[in-house]
Amino acid sequence: MDKTKVLIRGGGDLASAVALRLANVGFTVVIAELEKPLCIRRTVSFSEAIIAGAVDLEGVKGIKVHTADIENWLRKPSKGQVAVVSDPKLQSLAIIKPDVFIEGTLRKKIDGAIKDFAPITIALGPGFEAPKDVDAVIETNRGHHLGRVYYEGMAMADTGIPGIIMGYGKERVLYAKADGSIIKSKEIGAVVEKGETVAEVLTQRGERVPVQAKISGVLRGMIPRGEVQKGLKIGDVDPRKDITFIHSVSDKGRTISGGVLEAILHLKNKQGSGINPCKDRIERRR
Repeated sequence: MDKTKVLIRGGGDLASAVALRLANVGFTVVIAELEKPLCIRRTVSFSEAIIAGAVDLEGVKGIKVHTADIENWLRKPSKGQVAVVSDPKLQSLAIIKPDVFIEGTLRKKIDGAIKDFAPITIALGPGFEAPKDVDAVIETNRGHHLGRVYYEGMAMADTGIPGIIMGYGKERVLYAKADGSIIKSKEIGAVVEKGETVAEVLTQRGERVPVQAKISGVLRGMIPRGEVQKGLKIGDVDPRKDITFIHSVSDKGRTISGGVLEAILHLKNKQGSGINPCKDRIERRR
């Protein structure tokens, strides 16, 4: 088993696709998540382990590990497993001492310096510039450049437009229509019709505000029940109506994860050849 340790901030569907590929090639992978994850595609997100304790994604298990126990887990990581810790502030960073740090939240903005987090740092999506903020940036915008690795420059700016599937983009996405709490929602995998109520938000005034599907299809994702704000993305509908898609990594996720693996191997090879973009950071960590 490869001794490379990877820490990924974020356990949503795209970050989980990255974690899956890296675990499959033998890397030791830890995911740091929120105490209450907000991911939509929960059936393909390791973040769900925070709630369920353990999840399976295409044969790789995501196991919830308490921050206090992560050091013991790292001593003998199990093949085919990914550790998931509730650690939004990355307090476990000093314990894990990752060889690779991946910003996988797609937060689209820099939240403090992360280039000193590990010898190799990678960010998914816009908001980060290589090599200034991280060593590599991965393109997440659908299209010709999806999965491309940038060692200089930035990924494309966020368009705010969801990827097109069967001619549908914004219509696929479900948004909360009011501030409040989701008290009722259909299960992921449910077949829904255009105009059908798929969730209800209970406001502080006691009003039940419905969220309705704009197209027919399979409910591919739905946020866990709890507090939401008006305009928050809470789910999405897949017009292809293939229920098997909800349990497997998307084409987008696989492409992005391939870009991440390419970046890691490229940067590791540079280090091994003496062309080390991270030399100063490695020496500081010793």
